[in-house]
Amino acid sequence: MPKAWIDEAPAPQILKEHAHLKDPISYRVKKALLGKPLNRHLLSHQRLSKVFALGILSSDCISSSAYGTENILYYLLPAFGLAGFSILMPMTLIILSILVIVTLSYREVVMVYTKTGGSYVVARENFGPVVAQIAAVALMLDYIVTVSVQTAAGTSALTSAFPSFASYNLEITLGVIGILLFGNLKGVKEAGRAFAAPTYLFVGSVAMVLILGIWKQIRGTLVHVTTGVGTVPLGHEQQLITAASIFVLLRAFANGGSSLTGLEAISNGVSLFKAPEGNNARRTTVIMSSILGTLVLGVSWLANATHAMPYSSGTPTVISQIADVVFGRSAVGHILYLFVQFSTMLILYTGANTPFSGFPFLANFIAEDGFLPRQLTKRGHRLVFSNGIILLTIASSSLLLAVGANVAKLIAFYAIGVFTGFAMAGFGMAKRAITLKDSKWRMRFTINMLSGSVSLLIVIIFAVVKFTEGAWLIVLIFPIATTALIRLNRQYRREQIALKIDEERSRATSIARHDVAVLIDSVDVATVGAIRYARSLNPHSLTAVHFVIDDRHSQTISQDWANNKALSDVPLEMIDCPDRRLPNAAVDFAIRATESDDVELTLLFPRRSYSYFLGRILHDRTAESIAAPISRLTRVVATIVPFDVEKIISGKPLIRPATTSSVQLAKIPQVVRKLPTQDVALSMPGSVSHYAEHLLPIGDATWRQRAHVRGQVTSILTAPTGAAPGLDVEVWDETGGITLHFLGRRSIAGLSVGATLCAEGMVGESSGHLTIMNPSYEIVL
Repeated sequence: MPKAWIDEAPAPQILKEHAHLKDPISYRVKKALLGKPLNRHLLSHQRLSKVFALGILSSDCISSSAYGTENILYYLLPAFGLAGFSILMPMTLIILSILVIVTLSYREVVMVYTKTGGSYVVARENFGPVVAQIAAVALMLDYIVTVSVQTAAGTSALTSAFPSFASYNLEITLGVIGILLFGNLKGVKEAGRAFAAPTYLFVGSVAMVLILGIWKQIRGTLVHVTTGVGTVPLGHEQQLITAASIFVLLRAFANGGSSLTGLEAISNGVSLFKAPEGNNARRTTVIMSSILGTLVLGVSWLANATHAMPYSSGTPTVISQIADVVFGRSAVGHILYLFVQFSTMLILYTGANTPFSGFPFLANFIAEDGFLPRQLTKRGHRLVFSNGIILLTIASSSLLLAVGANVAKLIAFYAIGVFTGFAMAGFGMAKRAITLKDSKWRMRFTINMLSGSVSLLIVIIFAVVKFTEGAWLIVLIFPIATTALIRLNRQYRREQIALKIDEERSRATSIARHDVAVLIDSVDVATVGAIRYARSLNPHSLTAVHFVIDDRHSQTISQDWANNKALSDVPLEMIDCPDRRLPNAAVDFAIRATESDDVELTLLFPRRSYSYFLGRILHDRTAESIAAPISRLTRVVATIVPFDVEKIISGKPLIRPATTSSVQLAKIPQVVRKLPTQDVALSMPGSVSHYAEHLLPIGDATWRQRAHVRGQVTSILTAPTGAAPGLDVEVWDETGGITLHFLGRRSIAGLSVGATLCAEGMVGESSGHLTIMNPSYEIVL
């Protein structure tokens, strides 16, 4: 065989792509809907300024001011009549005082824990991973209900402006969730700056309503809302100290707690901030809470002044009634009213998009800790956590289908999860303060303990007063879900212990005797292929085994085996299987074959692959049923050797030729990091070298000529620890690939698969392919 290094022998070639599997129909459909798959090296982390972070992360929190006041009135007016409006402001002030306490607690959370996770990370670091699952369940439920509530509230804002669509509330809401699902699977980033605009539009429009409304109130021109059919029933005034009245007040207070939802959003996204992350997140948290408190107070004030009443159907909303009264019925006023409704709808829908980023990351975080299935850690077609996004969509849509797109009904599922998260964060930070006892720890302990205690009290209140309205389901789900997560983690830990390498299992990987047996059911091409593979294993002994369940068929196999010269050196053993239980017979054979402790047995199963549908009807799957119990035996390995029959029948190739366009490489940035001085510096002035100044496409590299190439590292091969140190690095660009061979080293600082590398040196060859031995190099960031 001619060698490339001999004159007149074939010249070595660059590395080329040869073929790819044909894309199945499901993948082609996914590609058509979502676009081309993104290269994992394009995954970047965008940092946000405080202005953009406020707009992006606070949409969920600030938008809750659109329905917080309405949910308080939903219970006050039927119980106390018009006197409910006079109770509204004191209750709003109580809720705002809780807002201040929780905000003070979260100011510390974002300063200490600057990674994704929020209250889950706080609970995990201070109470351990088991207790942290309470926060995990709380946050996941919060995200699920947030999608349902925000989209339902956004649809209510839409149908308040266009009442003719009110009968399609549920359909519109589910459609919006479908759009959010598609957009996020396609790779819409929540960190995109466009998501900041709705928050500022909403704040500006509601501020305009509040300023104009208060100005009209001062002038005495602010009128009451004209109510129509469908408002909540107006009750009669009653004393506030009766048990029934106290229960109603607690219900209204619990409903008003929905105004604080989303307050934890910034703590879940501290890593998105520009440095210093903690300081910027703390200031943004305070600004967000201040805006929320101002809007909630203002909406409650004008609701009291205009006597805006909530409707049983949820539309028109209280904030839309206030805007309608404040702006009047003129053409300009109607335009301003529609602008308020549009901005309200926009921020609510944008707030519903926040969980589509937060939930998958939280699920990924919990799954990495081993408390959720590992599938939630996998990035999908467009580098997003697709499984988490789909799970969130299914859960939130199911809740809407069960309850309906009515915010007042959905609120019953809301605050328990939200305030449980607040409580875990407060207690966790209090424990941290008393454990570390650094400067001002007593003050921090008091604030966080107060926040945790108040939040826990609200959870208890909510669970009691909302129990019959749906809170019972959350109360039931909490312990079940928490227990399920803990049991799942226990199973993962058992599996890890079983797979852990101990001293006994770290013995030499070789064994004194290795035997191979091929289980056959016929003599055909698949059987010959399995025998060929068995010979490549260099076994001590090679045997073909057939379990006899049909005497006539076994005779045919014996004759075919004897007549096939390619199998003449392999003995055929016939083993009786009178009860036709092939797995049992295979296990018995394997146990007998490995009675000696120094013997390891490999059983090969030729498996013939047929068409997907007819193959399941016309053929059984015996190989899998036998291999499953065999794999549980010690010193026995079950290996299935596949053979594609359908490919021969159809005549269609399984793979397609590779094209240049199929090579998807990340864009190479221009910033270069110099390596330590012991490496050859490419740009060192006055250095003596044969350095090639101009970059050369790898496809144009020439054997026995110097070349300066740049490409993406696709493979790194390290020599075994028992051999001489060596490192082979494959570098590719759009024109092909070349191997860089480094002698005397096993690693290069800063070099990893996916990095971009510049290299220069003399082009040689190895195994018929171009290679550069010990090149000069730089790593491109």
